[in-house]
Amino acid sequence: MVDTSQEENQIQNVNNCEELIATPFLGNINAMCWNRKLKGDFSEIVDKVALIGNITELNKEDLLKLNLSEQGQLAREILINDLKVLKNCGASPVLNIIKNYDRDDAFPFFPTDVYSFHVDRSPIATDTFLCTYYGASSEIIPNSQATQKTVIPEIRNELKKLYDGPENGFDDFLSDYFFDLHYQPKPDATIINLGNGHLWKLAIDHQESKVLPCLHRAPIEKKGQKRLLLIC
Repeated sequence: MVDTSQEENQIQNVNNCEELIATPFLGNINAMCWNRKLKGDFSEIVDKVALIGNITELNKEDLLKLNLSEQGQLAREILINDLKVLKNCGASPVLNIIKNYDRDDAFPFFPTDVYSFHVDRSPIATDTFLCTYYGASSEIIPNSQATQKTVIPEIRNELKKLYDGPENGFDDFLSDYFFDLHYQPKPDATIINLGNGHLWKLAIDHQESKVLPCLHRAPIEKKGQKRLLLIC
């Protein structure tokens, strides 16, 4: 069970996948969780897949080819069902085994990779769904406990050194290079780990949204341990 007892609660718990998909975000709520204690050995699936690069995508056909133990088969059934349910709701879920994500070294003082707290943005109304089945889990943070990096004076001044256009185009520059999506936790911030097996829905930045987008980040992978992640 994910701890949602923080004084400033942004999380709503739901009872099943249908409720997770159908329930809209309102008020301070910008993260929803279907708490699950899953059966099966997801590590067996991770160990039996031949990896290609740092991120290897799995589909139903790949999963069905694996020769698995009884516990591995239970895990496979859950993965296939999660993919099916989300696809039937119009989403485009992707199942990945992750060794690590690429790090952003273009701007060392301001990395814009997924290890930084950030929000997702979309031109259409949609949400982010994710579940970590194995390995280190994603994290979220209350919006009031982080500061948009582009308004921090010392960071903003460094960004201005990269920009050589007109003053009124600076904010467009920040958006074009995704700097405005990233946030810095305050010193006393409460960082919430999303745990393993739970299916989450996170609010993103789009024009029709009635709530603030959810600040989240990928974890630093544990040495030698991969992650099994569904996301869409």
